[in-house]
Amino acid sequence: MDKVTARGEPSLPLDGRLVHNGVLTSLLFNPSLSCYQCLIDVEDSVRLCWGHILTENNVRNVDSCFRKLDRIFNNNNKVIVAGRVGKGYDKQLKKILDAEILPMVGEFDGKLNNDTVYEERLQTAADNFIAAASKLPRVSGCFPPCGFQKAGAVYNCITCQYDSCEFPLDCPVKEISVMEHNRTRMWCSVPFPLPRDIEVIWRYAAEVKTQQVDQFKEVTAGVDRLYSIPSASLQHQGTYQCEIYTGQHSIVRLYYHVTVTPRVVVGHTELQEIFDLSLLPGGRFVPVPGGPPHSLFLLSPVLLIVCLTALLLLLFLSLG
Repeated sequence: MDKVTARGEPSLPLDGRLVHNGVLTSLLFNPSLSCYQCLIDVEDSVRLCWGHILTENNVRNVDSCFRKLDRIFNNNNKVIVAGRVGKGYDKQLKKILDAEILPMVGEFDGKLNNDTVYEERLQTAADNFIAAASKLPRVSGCFPPCGFQKAGAVYNCITCQYDSCEFPLDCPVKEISVMEHNRTRMWCSVPFPLPRDIEVIWRYAAEVKTQQVDQFKEVTAGVDRLYSIPSASLQHQGTYQCEIYTGQHSIVRLYYHVTVTPRVVVGHTELQEIFDLSLLPGGRFVPVPGGPPHSLFLLSPVLLIVCLTALLLLLFLSLG
């Protein structure tokens, strides 16, 4: 701290661009950053705070000025929230804060000003920054549960970096059941925006449900995000993987586990039900729930013939 003369000048000749080594060290190596420190150069902050006067003691105190900056900007949650903008808008944040701080730097450089002046001007600058930065586009958001979502990144004033969505590359396996000889389709679609220059690779792991990359073999490569099986058979059972690339970077991997139900199994099941029905005592149906007790109905001759025919068909299917 430097004493100030009656004329308001420091009693010792000091270079307006120098501060205590401790202040510079704190600025350069402080691991806890902020919007202000991310966007304003250290040299400009030094020039801004050089003439900070503690009114109560009438002494110049640079450290007190930096503590004021911490309180008004660095530890102000409204400033931090206003700075959480979408990808690429950190440059716009810097322009907004520069417009508030740099004119003050030019005005205060090498001159003495009371702490009350600093308080009022810096608080106004912070309020203006919050109002302007809050109007910038916000981040589009992250879409769980998977995929590298570049557009979902948000600027973080505490780290001076963009926070990624931090989801895994691999999506959970989706189950698909299809009847034999029926068509099935798999769409390689995601809820977040994709670049224009994507490449889509479809892979297949036969007869297993897996996400182990080394078990898959490439089926197709190109830009087609639809994979279709016109007539499903047992040989189509297994896990299908769709991986989307841009350049040499993978964006997301989707998985579909396909189960094919044979038609003969369906036929057997239906015939088994008829067969079980035909074996009821006396060829009678079970009483209808809620109906009169002992209200049993004899099978009609036509229905009996149908049951016997179904029984014979089931026998032939079982033999061959």
